[in-house]
Amino acid sequence: MKKQVSLVRTYFSTLCKDGTLGIKHADKDGAEIILKPKTKVHVPDNRLAKLSGHGFVSTGLVSKVSDAVGSQAIRSCINQKNLAMYNKQFNFLILFLAAFAKVSTAQQMPFQNVNLPFEKRVDDLMSRMTLEEKVSQMVDQSKAIPRLQIPEYNWWNECLHGVGRAGLATVFPEPIGSAASFDADLISRIAVATSDEARAKHHEALRDNQHGRYQGLTYWSPNINIFRDPRWGRGMETYGEDPYLTSVMGDQFIRGLQGNDPKYLKLVATAKHYMVHSGPEIGRHQFNSTTDTYDFLDTYLPAFKSAVKTGGSYSIMSAYNSYNGVAAPANVFLLSKVLRQELGFNGYVVSDCDAVKDIYTGHKEARSKEEAAAMAVNAGNDLNCGDTYLTLVGAVKAGLISEEKVNLSLRRLLLARFKLGMFDDEKFVKYAAIPYSTVNSASHQRLALEAARESIVLLKNQNGLLPLKKNLTTVAVIGANADDKEALWGNYNGTPGFTVTPLEGIRKKLPGANVIYARGCELVEQSGSDTVAAQKNFREALAAAEKAETVILFMGLSPRLEGEELPIKIKGFAGGDRETIALPPIQQRLIKAIYQTGKPVILVLLNGSAVAINWEKENLSAIIESWYGGQAAGTAIADVLFGDYNPAGRLPVTFYKSENDLPHFHDYSMKGRTYRYFTGEVLYPFGYGLSYTRFRYSQPTVPGSILTGKSVRVSARVTNTGKVAGDEVVQLYVRHLADGVRKPLIALKGFKRIHLKAGETKVVPFMLKPDDLALVSTGDRLVERAGAVNIFIAGQLPLVATHPSGVNLVVQRSMIKGDDFVLD
Repeated sequence: MKKQVSLVRTYFSTLCKDGTLGIKHADKDGAEIILKPKTKVHVPDNRLAKLSGHGFVSTGLVSKVSDAVGSQAIRSCINQKNLAMYNKQFNFLILFLAAFAKVSTAQQMPFQNVNLPFEKRVDDLMSRMTLEEKVSQMVDQSKAIPRLQIPEYNWWNECLHGVGRAGLATVFPEPIGSAASFDADLISRIAVATSDEARAKHHEALRDNQHGRYQGLTYWSPNINIFRDPRWGRGMETYGEDPYLTSVMGDQFIRGLQGNDPKYLKLVATAKHYMVHSGPEIGRHQFNSTTDTYDFLDTYLPAFKSAVKTGGSYSIMSAYNSYNGVAAPANVFLLSKVLRQELGFNGYVVSDCDAVKDIYTGHKEARSKEEAAAMAVNAGNDLNCGDTYLTLVGAVKAGLISEEKVNLSLRRLLLARFKLGMFDDEKFVKYAAIPYSTVNSASHQRLALEAARESIVLLKNQNGLLPLKKNLTTVAVIGANADDKEALWGNYNGTPGFTVTPLEGIRKKLPGANVIYARGCELVEQSGSDTVAAQKNFREALAAAEKAETVILFMGLSPRLEGEELPIKIKGFAGGDRETIALPPIQQRLIKAIYQTGKPVILVLLNGSAVAINWEKENLSAIIESWYGGQAAGTAIADVLFGDYNPAGRLPVTFYKSENDLPHFHDYSMKGRTYRYFTGEVLYPFGYGLSYTRFRYSQPTVPGSILTGKSVRVSARVTNTGKVAGDEVVQLYVRHLADGVRKPLIALKGFKRIHLKAGETKVVPFMLKPDDLALVSTGDRLVERAGAVNIFIAGQLPLVATHPSGVNLVVQRSMIKGDDFVLD
């Protein structure tokens, strides 16, 4: 009866009945196990007495040596008494290891040879595997194969904004907040810090012989779906509504995760969710998203195209939904034609969890698990998060799929593990040397604060109310979000070593002041809530406001209200999505009541999606958007409130006045959505954000004509005309002027976040490439064509008169000339 042997045990040498040497130990049930090499080890009798009677503790070396020579664990009927009949117990550690090591060296298999190319090593390993063993490696919980020294591995790991769900980690702002920084370099540094922590935690887990979920190296981030509608609960995981911004931020994050070693991957990044996926959360296992080819190419594909071609993402996650009637994990058009043939993707595809099962239980496209599994692998979905692929053995036998197709997917998966260094000694993989002390280190904590600061968007600052003076004697801090640590962490988060809430940040800024805190109200009214307690909270908030010189309100939403498939039943919310984009009524009532006190009121929003704050915009003096800012959010917010940091964040999404201004949530057509196609009046536009200083744009350098197929340099001078230093987000937009052509109203094609001292001027250059000037043609291709374009370099979205300091942009008309230039 065979039994697997653990890596760390106490072993004793023994003589077996056939006269050969073996190593004896007790398994966890107390039964004795004998390790026997296939190659006999001959030990002179005069050496046995000298080695008798001593135990030794095995390290990984013993296991590796014994496995390499084909040893097997067999349950033995030999007990201590029977052993005495053959020989005394003895320890032969040195001799046994030496003998086994010689055989091990001689019998090293090619897949263990670090000098061979990864592809040859994978081919050799696969040639030794049975069909059952192959299939066992195609699910997220891949079992160990001891005879081939393949350790168990769990493919499911998260790092959306720091290592998630794996204990201690640095928690950076939710991606929607990081996107508001408009700082590509910041995203890269966040990803590098995250991958450092991920590698350190992985190797720490291996040292403890742990191989569980959230302890691996294959990470299911970033989320590069387009946040097309503010009602989607998972929009906070994305980089916003714009394809270009999402592409740039996604690429930076992917490269930061995967590293720059010429041989080994640091981590595997997984761009998700492919494809055309952004709600609803309710019914997502059956939902069918539909688009025409134009919207597919113009809006939904670009970020994934960039993730593959520019970011180099080694993994793609297929979505839950079906697209144009075919489930994403089984969609040949998406996975084979577009992803692999057209984009040239050569990594592996993993399904969202149980999305393969959805092929037959949700979408009803298959009649059985076997058929669903076969459909997915045949389409190009290599890894199943779930257990449906375990039926592939039966599917092969039933003729639903060939073993060659299984081999193709398995080869992609094993190649990823080899490239991560999982089959090599750690001394060969530089990333294995990252110390555990890097996790939530001081430098990462500073980066979290920098990211939180850069994410903050100043929406209104009437009469220069902000920044506040630090000589205030009494300040009222009101709101459920003012002292809620978990609200700052967002979703898919880790657990930071410490978190600073807004209340704590303000108290640290004003050590000598009386900072009065009142909860005021819960974020939402819930059925059966204690009305007496609610009224008491309301009265306490009004009393605090009456006593204070200034009131700071912390309102908004929470990851408990918006998110992934949440099991909540609250008016205005549906399974993680929102049914209305206004602030919940209970918050609106509190805000208006506080306003009636006549005290200066500052509204700070914590949320992951746009909110309609129409009354608040008209009546309150100052409004700040802070998102879910991570572990350092409280410090960052206080820094902005009291002038220790000059805000420069920009909105990565449009703030609409009402959900009634938008198409139906389930409608995936882009008509009437996002700044690129919305023609109505907005509350705050994409790209909007104020500063404590002012900037002037001048002297644009834009050529009067541009040849198709050629890149062109454009630039403008930007001057800080104010009295304080600050960052400015310089944005480049293109507007095509041709009539009769389907096109965006205007489109972002470049951005740079720069820092300017008071009075300082910088020339800010951009490079416009052919694909920046291309449009989707009637032939369903991206084509750069002759015609007039306006090129804007601005600190805000052009064409929207919302900036109180006037026009801070330059614009130049240019003519694109030449023959049509077709892009890949």
